[in-house]
Amino acid sequence: MESIQDMISFVREHFNSDKFIPLHEPRFRGNEKKYLAETIDSTFVSSVGTFVDQFENMMQNITGAEKSVAVVNGTSSLQVALRLVGVKKDEEVITQALTFIATANAIAYNNAVPIFLDVDLDTMGLSPKAVKAFLEEYGELRENGCYNKSTGRRIAACMPMHTFGFPVHLDEMIRVCNQWKIPLVEDAAESLGSFYKGKHTGTIGLVSGFSFNGNKVVTSGGGGAIVTNDIQLGIQAKYLTTTAKKPHPYEFFHDDMGYNFRMPNLNAALACAQLESLEGFLADKRILAEKYTSFFKDSGIKFRQEIPYTKANYWLMCVELNNKTEREEFLKNTNDCGVMTRPIWNLMYRLPMYAHCQRDAQKNAAYLEERIVNIPSSAR
Repeated sequence: MESIQDMISFVREHFNSDKFIPLHEPRFRGNEKKYLAETIDSTFVSSVGTFVDQFENMMQNITGAEKSVAVVNGTSSLQVALRLVGVKKDEEVITQALTFIATANAIAYNNAVPIFLDVDLDTMGLSPKAVKAFLEEYGELRENGCYNKSTGRRIAACMPMHTFGFPVHLDEMIRVCNQWKIPLVEDAAESLGSFYKGKHTGTIGLVSGFSFNGNKVVTSGGGGAIVTNDIQLGIQAKYLTTTAKKPHPYEFFHDDMGYNFRMPNLNAALACAQLESLEGFLADKRILAEKYTSFFKDSGIKFRQEIPYTKANYWLMCVELNNKTEREEFLKNTNDCGVMTRPIWNLMYRLPMYAHCQRDAQKNAAYLEERIVNIPSSAR
């Protein structure tokens, strides 16, 4: 395809490089080295330190949430978020099969069982219509929540994922979840800087989880955050993720099964410096998205854009090819030329540990799985 070679040239020109161009690499252009040095000089490099508190405050200010809790990675943030809303062993959580493995693993870590439902074509995230249809067929309201008539298990949560930073249809999702008395947990791992009707993702559900992995818009090397507007849930999140230790000058007494999910001060220092640059990163990425939009306009390849009433962070930008054959050709030609691209994830139920899970027809998810490819998306 001639357009593939044109895209390779376009990407190389944008990033001004004839070397290997990764999918998404971090940019360190602020106070990263300064804050890391301050942390080392203070000797508080582990989970106690001023940058941990600063990071949590910055996340509250950026998202508008009432409470943020720093944790060691995005997966742990989701694992604890599900526990906070009451997910227990052998209960079920509705989510999407078109997602990164962490979404499903966070459910399994709570000894719960995923239900995989279809996504919407426009958002690539969990479809409220699919959730509604599933619950109308299988849902049964009882005094203590919603039950799955086909398995007898309680459906303890619904966890959509904002794919590549594109927000799902949250108003519709909230309506469906409220009707069936199912708490909504947002997997906001990929959506720092994304908004739905003026509200930051992760602040609309009861609780949410963010990721600060090395390839995210903002990175702490490894890290995550639990975000909520429920102060009491936030306090409980902090308690559980710091080993559920009762405060005492020297005694060690733990009254619950907590987790050692504390973000080290070193990582928090890096995250704080990165968050200071967030607006610039997002602006750079939006410029690139606009350039891609113009470039692909008449190419026969669809560049994925944000939908009305949302503002996407364009974390990983992507194109939609016409079929799987075109996708494979696109992937091979770009990677052979040193421009990294990658397909969207394998659907979760295709993986051996989740093959047994209940699911619907997955028409849209399977369609996207064969066509979506991520393309270089770094800030400059």
